[in-house]
Amino acid sequence: MKTTKFTCLSLLILTGTVFVSRAEPYRTDINPALLYYRALLMPWEPMSDADRNYLSTKQGKEQKLPERFGQIVANHDNQFELVRRAAHATVPCDWGIDFSDGPNIMLPHLGRAKVVCQIAQLRAVWDLQHGRQDDARDDLLAAFVLGRNSGIDPILIGALVQDAIEAIEYSTVAQYFGEFSPEILKQLVDGFDSAPPRHTIATCIPMEKSADKDWLIRKLLELQKANPNDDAKVMANLHEMALGWGVNTNFWPRLVAVSGGTSEGVIRLLREVAPLYPRLTELMMLPEPEYEIQAKQFFADCHKSPNPFISESAIGWETRPREFKAQAQLAMVHAAVEYKLHGESGLKSVMDPFGNGPFAFQRFIFKSVDRGFKLKSAYAGADAPFVMIFVEKQGPAFQITGPDAGKAIDK
Repeated sequence: MKTTKFTCLSLLILTGTVFVSRAEPYRTDINPALLYYRALLMPWEPMSDADRNYLSTKQGKEQKLPERFGQIVANHDNQFELVRRAAHATVPCDWGIDFSDGPNIMLPHLGRAKVVCQIAQLRAVWDLQHGRQDDARDDLLAAFVLGRNSGIDPILIGALVQDAIEAIEYSTVAQYFGEFSPEILKQLVDGFDSAPPRHTIATCIPMEKSADKDWLIRKLLELQKANPNDDAKVMANLHEMALGWGVNTNFWPRLVAVSGGTSEGVIRLLREVAPLYPRLTELMMLPEPEYEIQAKQFFADCHKSPNPFISESAIGWETRPREFKAQAQLAMVHAAVEYKLHGESGLKSVMDPFGNGPFAFQRFIFKSVDRGFKLKSAYAGADAPFVMIFVEKQGPAFQITGPDAGKAIDK
């Protein structure tokens, strides 16, 4: 299923741009997933709710982390040793997922991978406060590679977790931009560029169709064959499989009503979805703004469909703007680093992927103090604006990204 081969961050060791070399060599030909599983399943003492909430408060963002966070960081040292090693791998990541299990497949590694990347953010902040830029860089890059590898399987949830992890990474670099040296910033963007490629929603569509709607049709046909005179039992089995579907949208009652309460009716509804996949694939490959124009009508029609398989699916597929955001933010980080290295000429050397030139730039003044600079993309889609503030001087807390970028954090 995976034909694309890539060389991960270990290649950069040869040029001395990423990660400090170790005295003891270790294997780089191990499937990264084997190391990740060991790291993700490793027991550690969870952060308390109080400490987790503290990090998002005004006080937590403005002051240095209290000493108690040193123990939290240390609790994850062994885990991050494995995550760092996995980032050096020279072979593709294969999580060993068996998609024959259909829509109820268990994917516990995705949620845990996101938690690890949130911890990487905490570790980076702690290391920066203690003058360890190299360690902050290594944890952020290792977490970034984990994020890209989380999306290696062509399934929608994997792509969304990948994008969420990237958002954490980029916002961390922006928030603590002034704490990194120019050399470390250059190594960070080089590492981002050398990570496994980002997987898109478009690449997920064939597997989503096969492991979801097609799988359900096959399963229902098997149930019908096993229970030729008992459609109520067939529907009862389907109901059991569907317990977690659309829990907030009354999916099952809607399905029963539209299908007539029969398995043949459900199969008919499932087969109605098939013609949408070619159009969906085409839509997900369109450049922006063509996507924005055509997606609006396509998804409006989906939401109005009486077929719950169509209306429910639309909710997940509407997330493509997150891909655009990740694309814009990576370019913004590049532009910010080029500005740090080469000034205005460097800034202008990086093009806004959604505009006809570089990003809009302005110094960012907060409470009469120059705190850094703001970059804004020309993207004008549903999730606009794409804005990111790169903090060069720490002080009172404010939002770094999103529509509220630049607004004070009051609590």
